[in-house]
Amino acid sequence: MHRLSFECDYTTGAHPEILKKLTETNSESLSGYGADHYCESAKEKIRALCNNDVDVFFLVGGTQTNSVVISSLLNSYEGVIAADTGHVSVHEAGAIEYTGHKVLTIPHHDGKIMPTELSDYISNFYNDENHEHMVFPGMVYISHPTENGTLYTKDELKEISCICKKYNLPLFLDGARLGYGLMSKNTDVSLADISHFCDVFYIGGTKVGALCGEAVVFKKSATPKHFMTTVKQHGALLAKGRLLGIQFDTLFTDNLYFSISLHAIEMAELLRTILSEKGYSFAWESFTNQQFVILENEQLEKLKEKVGFSFWEKADDNHTVVRFATSWSTRKEDVEKLRELL
Repeated sequence: MHRLSFECDYTTGAHPEILKKLTETNSESLSGYGADHYCESAKEKIRALCNNDVDVFFLVGGTQTNSVVISSLLNSYEGVIAADTGHVSVHEAGAIEYTGHKVLTIPHHDGKIMPTELSDYISNFYNDENHEHMVFPGMVYISHPTENGTLYTKDELKEISCICKKYNLPLFLDGARLGYGLMSKNTDVSLADISHFCDVFYIGGTKVGALCGEAVVFKKSATPKHFMTTVKQHGALLAKGRLLGIQFDTLFTDNLYFSISLHAIEMAELLRTILSEKGYSFAWESFTNQQFVILENEQLEKLKEKVGFSFWEKADDNHTVVRFATSWSTRKEDVEKLRELL
């Protein structure tokens, strides 16, 4: 039996429809840097889904997107507020700090920041008589789904958005796994809601069917000046921008992005059912494509010989939390093979 892989959601290549379209268009001569009709077609489809007056840009990956968006919106004396478990806080190898901006962390609750604590953090900053000597909060970063696979509710997004408006701070939503969040059966948040409440967000392609690429969506009022110039300065602009445009145009044709995301959710639900039946415990509830399981250390060592999963954190001296992730490409037969193996 081949080694089963539930390590993450970008271990496979691209959806067959994307590969097919890339092959069909390979000989076409197209303008560079995203000035081609496939990029424009993809942008039009995304604008229509957002029900908003937005600007859309295509970048090569999640780290580049977080770094470029955050640094382009902040002044030199500002930092970005994020949960202490947020991706930009923990797993970006200091990419945000490398641009000269501090990540200002507040406690997480199952991966999320709470509106009341966010409000308290900002008001406490301005009530500090020495705040002129401190890093100013310049924007708020959240991710949906969070690093813990949890989801913001529509009311939570609305509250956070109101706080940001009160203090004139842009709200940035990291959507690297956005498809899996939108298609969760335990969410009341739509793409149009996100576009309404956030000043900028991105639609992840790398983890949701594309070879690479993220679609960044700004409210027109929030788009930084000369944004594509900033993208190029950060090395995140593809000369063959068609690669990204064709992929997103395909993903947003015939609801492909949403249907393959739903498949990942269904596979995660089956995975969770199997693990529960076998007596495994979960570190917390996640209704997206990531499931966080508590394993005895001896059990972990045996299982990882035949199954790929990710270390998450130590639960105690004898137990470890690991992550099982499904994706658009997860095969039902592999989930069933895991049942047999367990």
